[in-house]
Amino acid sequence: MDAAVIVVGAGPAGLVLAGELRLAGVDVIALERLPERTGESRGLGFTARTMEVFDQRGLLTRFGDVETSNVGHFGGLPVDFGVLEGAHQAAKSVPQSQTEAALEAWVDELGTDLRRGHEVTSIEDDGDGVEVGVRGPDGEYTLRAAYLVGCDGGRSMVRKAGGFDFPGTASTMEMFLADVEGLGLEPRMIGETFANGMVMVGPLPGGVTRLILCERGTPPQKRTSAPSYEEVVVGWKRVTGEDISHGKPIWVSSFGDATRQATEYRRGRILLAGDSAHIHLPAGGQGMNTSIQDAMNLGWKLAAVVRGKAPEALLDTYHDERHPVGQRLLMNTRAQGLLFLSGSEVQPLRDVLGELIQYEDVSRHLAGMVSGLEIHYDVGGGRHPLLGRRMPDLELVGADLKTRATQLLHSGRGLLLDLADNAVLRRRAAGWADRVDVVTAAPHGLAESSQLAGTTAVLVRPDGYVAWAAPGSHDDLPMSLERWFGPSR
Repeated sequence: MDAAVIVVGAGPAGLVLAGELRLAGVDVIALERLPERTGESRGLGFTARTMEVFDQRGLLTRFGDVETSNVGHFGGLPVDFGVLEGAHQAAKSVPQSQTEAALEAWVDELGTDLRRGHEVTSIEDDGDGVEVGVRGPDGEYTLRAAYLVGCDGGRSMVRKAGGFDFPGTASTMEMFLADVEGLGLEPRMIGETFANGMVMVGPLPGGVTRLILCERGTPPQKRTSAPSYEEVVVGWKRVTGEDISHGKPIWVSSFGDATRQATEYRRGRILLAGDSAHIHLPAGGQGMNTSIQDAMNLGWKLAAVVRGKAPEALLDTYHDERHPVGQRLLMNTRAQGLLFLSGSEVQPLRDVLGELIQYEDVSRHLAGMVSGLEIHYDVGGGRHPLLGRRMPDLELVGADLKTRATQLLHSGRGLLLDLADNAVLRRRAAGWADRVDVVTAAPHGLAESSQLAGTTAVLVRPDGYVAWAAPGSHDDLPMSLERWFGPSR
């Protein structure tokens, strides 16, 4: 084997996956067909769940001073994300280019073999490994790995060559996205509609303006290169009546409203993550964030399998957990598209939903959906409210310890929190000491209404989700440890 895992694609999903694998000591080759980063930023900012993901790996500081906000929207209708108690606020205006630069620096420090300008031309899963044909700057060559993961975007070569089904609906219209200097336009939120379309104007740092133009009735185009700024100028004039020809474009791109999802995220030794597994209308900034969370879910599981610490069946839980998340992503982005891309015939629906959002339960539901905070995995039976959900970032105090739960996850290992100083419990977990850290501490300042009130122990997976808790889990601790971390040493 040239590497245990080959990751195809060095966007946010591919970089996070490579980093997670390297944290676990797995040899990784990451192949990216582009010779350098484009500098384009389709994604802007992080949802609350992605903020948690980066926090639990100690990466938040790498993005500089991050502006956060509780203001969000669903289909252009304002939603107060402040109703989600105890959650990170969403980060605003972190360009995807900055995200990729920070993540690339991280994986480089971890020793990832990242090869830019190397395009995958063929793949073959022979049951014992995956043969990968590559075309690089010095010619063609072949690599072999135990597993291959496609993180190569919506037009994924890995998905196509791997024979994955990708059902859904094709684009019905073409829309434009552009970052432009020198415009001086007033901000416009998504949802401000015109007779023949919708536009968005968002200020970015450095005097740059983010434009989104959605003109109804524009058929999708098969493009081999990026659209011109003149096309944006003409379409903007038709929709708004405004002349933006004086602006200086930094980059221009187009997108559609195609909605598709792979029927399976794993076929043998080939897996998909991010846009390779699901494409959708960009609504609520969920695409890049869901892709990052795909990679976070897969990374520790794939690492455990290739290192021989867990059975191959653990990889099946990646599809089982993330495919439903992708389904809800496609569902809610289609719903949002109907709200802000349709004409006046949908205005009554907007009005009704606008009224419903004023109810806190509705606002919390929609905010949880868009932020990813509603995600709940099936980790086994039990009545504890945290089972299958994210571990809260609480302050912990022990004999010689004062830390936070997220800091204990920086290593990418499992975590058993002994909250009641139970020596018997610690002895039962000793056989997994090479994969799971055991920390004895007590929560500090815990409210009686907290989901952790009365809890004596919590088993947290490397991705931050609670796999077992006492009291409340049907399985005992060794059963849960073996299920998620493999047999005892």
